Amino acid sequence: MYRSYRRRRFNPRKFKIFLLTVLTIIAVIVIVTNGKKLFKKDNINTQGKATSTNDLSQSFTPVPKPETPAPATPWPTPEPMPEESTDPEVLRVSWEDPAVFTGEYAFEHLKKTFRKKDGTTIDYWVFELGKPVDYVPKDEIIFGDADEYSDIKGVTTFRGNNYRDSASYGSRTITEKKLEIVWSYDIGAISTSEGYWPGTGWTGQPLLVNWPEDIRKMMNIKPDMKEKDLVEVIYPTLDGNIYFLDLLTGKPTRDKITVGFPIKGTGMIDPRGYPILYTGMGINENNGKLTEFKYKIFNLIDQTPLYDIFGRDPVAFRKWGAFDSSGIVDKKTDTLIEAGENGLIYRVKLNTKFDREAGTISISPQLTKYRYKDSTNIELGIENSPAYYKNYMYFCDNGGIFQCLDLNTLKPVWVYDVGDDTDSSPVIEETSEGVFVYTANQVDKRSQLSKSRENCNIRKFNALTGELIWQKDYSCVYNYYINGGALGTPLLGKDDISDIIIFNICFTGSNQDGLLVALNKKTGEEVWKRQLNAYSWCSPVAVRSSEGKTYGLFTDFNGILHLFDPKTGKDLHTVSLGANVESSPAVYDDMIVVGSYAKKIFGIKIK
Repeated sequence: MYRSYRRRRFNPRKFKIFLLTVLTIIAVIVIVTNGKKLFKKDNINTQGKATSTNDLSQSFTPVPKPETPAPATPWPTPEPMPEESTDPEVLRVSWEDPAVFTGEYAFEHLKKTFRKKDGTTIDYWVFELGKPVDYVPKDEIIFGDADEYSDIKGVTTFRGNNYRDSASYGSRTITEKKLEIVWSYDIGAISTSEGYWPGTGWTGQPLLVNWPEDIRKMMNIKPDMKEKDLVEVIYPTLDGNIYFLDLLTGKPTRDKITVGFPIKGTGMIDPRGYPILYTGMGINENNGKLTEFKYKIFNLIDQTPLYDIFGRDPVAFRKWGAFDSSGIVDKKTDTLIEAGENGLIYRVKLNTKFDREAGTISISPQLTKYRYKDSTNIELGIENSPAYYKNYMYFCDNGGIFQCLDLNTLKPVWVYDVGDDTDSSPVIEETSEGVFVYTANQVDKRSQLSKSRENCNIRKFNALTGELIWQKDYSCVYNYYINGGALGTPLLGKDDISDIIIFNICFTGSNQDGLLVALNKKTGEEVWKRQLNAYSWCSPVAVRSSEGKTYGLFTDFNGILHLFDPKTGKDLHTVSLGANVESSPAVYDDMIVVGSYAKKIFGIKIK
């Protein structure tokens, strides 16, 4: 049986009602599911449906996704300071004790060897955390020119900068060509089993610092001193104290820091203008009391200790741990470099944190140590203050081994045996003709063997290759302990005296007298020579007047401060500072500061 179906007719009105009903149901479901957030303005912007495509003045700005904060870089852990000994048998050492090249820390099998031009060798090691390492630098040290060394006004290290070529800062007008003692400040002395240490000694140069206003006001300087444009004299001395004085008046700017043991060398202020002082102990005894040798780092906001590097170091071949050398800081890499009388070179990553707004500073030092042993010379100990050119460090030791060391590989670049102990600091000169380094030695170990006069050798080297450019010799009398020869760092001529370099030499006729000589830089020949009745250990200083003329300053064994003409060597004026002056002067504008064995610090005006 067949059924027939009738085709239904399409009804548009009913279809529209059906479609509207379906859309309404879907909309209700979406609203129930998502709530009102679907129609929030921010959400519409995110979907790109709230901005008319016809309005070109508006731009599409997506809502950023919340970022996960980056983890804070952990502050590096400092190398722990050794446990301090109080055992007199441990602490009692002598500068005459010989180096010992055997034992647990000798690591003979891990040495690296550098062959010198004469065929002899020098072995070396690099230590971190007491173990030899294949050294990989954490950053690259490249020192700039000398005038770029410090960001702060003043004289902030021995001889002012990385070239070691100046201890004067500022300007001055010199008309009378005379010296006038403006003030003096009394200090003390320390007695030890081997001597008496009064006032200030060698090298004993003061630091002269014009602090920025914000740093001056955060420090514990006396209130009346905080309100003036202060130039602060900072002077570590033989009486075991570090003094803080006003350059203009000599009055204390704050309390002294008591170290308690003699400080012979020159301190250092951080060249970034950070309130940090670095200084080393020269003797570890005070009236029979013994302590550890330390290179000390102080927070100058409140004068508290930040860190000590101990001179008694198990990886050192030499036990004598004094620090007479003046340190240097590389600003860009936050690195301290210091040389020790224990024979080690310290490359110290400071990891400094200085918050100027909060007025806080802290460091977290990590030490890398360079150790060496020369095949022909077993005497160690660095007393001079090394000079620096770019990544090269120049220093000489008590045995006469003069090294150029690459600070970024801690490998020797060139080595030269100058023949004897060298306490005089090397000086760098950069010219259009090349980079040069000057050095001069003492008369010490050679005379111990020969029992006769020996030559003080003054030398000029090509600083990059080690080639000897010239040598000038001066015969000197031998004197045990207080040596003849060159102890002061030379005055490198600039400006109107740019053709000469001036050296002071001890004991050329007797163990009381000496010479002051000017040599032609290019040839090494004498330009002039002056006989001194009293020998001089200080480092002569050049001061340039506003009219462009350079004057010279030096002190001597008789306690006389000389103002002299560096073109002739003749005195223009002198003043007496009461007793032997081994210390080197420093100059800020027209004020000279220097200490003496008279147990005084002096402020002297150049008129």
